[in-house]
Amino acid sequence: MSMGTWDAVWLNAQLATMTDGDNSGYGIISDGALAIKDGVIAWVGKQSDLPTNYQTPTTHDAKGAWMTPALIDCHTHIVYAGNRSNEFEARLNGATYAHIAAQGGGILSTVRATRMASEDELFNLSLPRVRRLMSEGVGVIEIKSGYGLDLDTEAKMLRVARRIGEALPITVKTTFLGAHALPTEFSDNADGYIDHVCDVMLPSLFQAGLVDAVDAFCEHIAFSPIQTERVFARARELGLPVKLHAEQLSDQGGASLVAQYGGLSADHLEYLSPAGIAAMQRAHTVATLLPSAFYFLRETKLPPIDSLRAAGVPMAVATDCNPGTSPLTSLLMAMNMACTLFKLTPAEALAGTTRHAAQALGLARSHGQLRVGMCADFALWDITRPADLSYAMGANPCVGLVLGGVDVELGG
Repeated sequence: MSMGTWDAVWLNAQLATMTDGDNSGYGIISDGALAIKDGVIAWVGKQSDLPTNYQTPTTHDAKGAWMTPALIDCHTHIVYAGNRSNEFEARLNGATYAHIAAQGGGILSTVRATRMASEDELFNLSLPRVRRLMSEGVGVIEIKSGYGLDLDTEAKMLRVARRIGEALPITVKTTFLGAHALPTEFSDNADGYIDHVCDVMLPSLFQAGLVDAVDAFCEHIAFSPIQTERVFARARELGLPVKLHAEQLSDQGGASLVAQYGGLSADHLEYLSPAGIAAMQRAHTVATLLPSAFYFLRETKLPPIDSLRAAGVPMAVATDCNPGTSPLTSLLMAMNMACTLFKLTPAEALAGTTRHAAQALGLARSHGQLRVGMCADFALWDITRPADLSYAMGANPCVGLVLGGVDVELGG
C-alpha cells in the first residue's frame, strides 16, 4: 500500500464539526483527529480510525480541547471613524433612533468623521477591532462600506477592508452599502442619490475589484422598497449577490424583496412578517440575527424566532459591529445574547456563527464546517462542552486558531 502525506494532523481533540451529524446539533466526534493538506481539511474522524498509510511531518496534541470551525462574523460595519457615545447617552435620556437621525446624528455623524479620516487612519482604527474578534476564534469577517456615501470615501473604506485581509490571515468579504443613508449633498433627493449609487458608485467600485456583495437599508428612515429594488437590479446586472438590512424598525417588505432577488441574507428582522418568512424559505435566504443592536437600542419587538425555526430558515448570528447601535467586537457575546434575548439554543447559536454564517456570505461550500474539502479554518477551546461558548459571559476560552492550515498567534 502506497503512503500518502498530510501537512499536519491534530490528535486528542473533541470535535464539534457543525455538520449537524448527531442529535446534539453539533456534529460531535469524541476522541477525534483532523488532518490538513494544502490548507484544506484532508481527513476528520475518530482518532482510532486514522488511516495508517499516511505520513505527516507535523503532529499537534490538542490535549482534549474542543475543536470547532473558526467562527464567522457575517455582518459588521467595522471600518469607521468617530465616536457616538453622546447618542447612547441621548437615547438613555429619551431620544429615539429616528429623532437622533433627523437631527443630523446617527449614520451621518459617522459619515462626517469617516470622510475626514485618511485611509491609513481608518486602517489603524479598524485593525484592533478585527484583532479582538480573531482572539475569540473568528476566521472570516464581512466588512460593509456605507459611512462614506460618496465615491471617494466608499472606495477608501473598501480598500481598507481589503488591506485588513492582506495584513491579517483572516478572510474578509466586502459589501457595498452605498444605500445606507441619504447624504447631505442629496438632501430631499433620495431618487437622485439612488441614481448616483446605481450609475456611478457601484459600477466604479465593482470595476476596481472592491465589492463582493451589495447591501441596502430598507426602512422608513432610509430607502423605500422601490429604491432598494433599483440597487438590487443594478447589482444583478453586475453579477453581484445581494443582502439587506430589513424589517429592523418596521415592516417594509424588505425580506420578501431580497428573497425575490435570491439574496444571501436578510438582517435584523424584528418586524419580519409571515410572508417574509415564506419568501426567505423559498429562496434559501439566511436570517441574520443581530441581538446586540436589539439590546443596545433597547428594542422590545423580538424577531419571530419560532416561526423562522418552524419554516426551516437558517439563522446566522453576527455582531453588527458599528459605532452607533452595536459597538461590539465579541462574537461570543453576540452568541450569548442570541440565546438569552432571542432564545436560540447554544447549538443554534454556534451554527449561526459557523455553518449558517458561511451561507450568509456565500461561503457554504468552503467554510463553517469541519468536513473533508473545507478550508482548514478551525478554533481550539478550553471548554467542557460546546454550550460553554454561549454560556460564559465575558469569557474567552479560545486557546488556538488555525486559518488556512496555519497557526495564528492569538492577540497578535
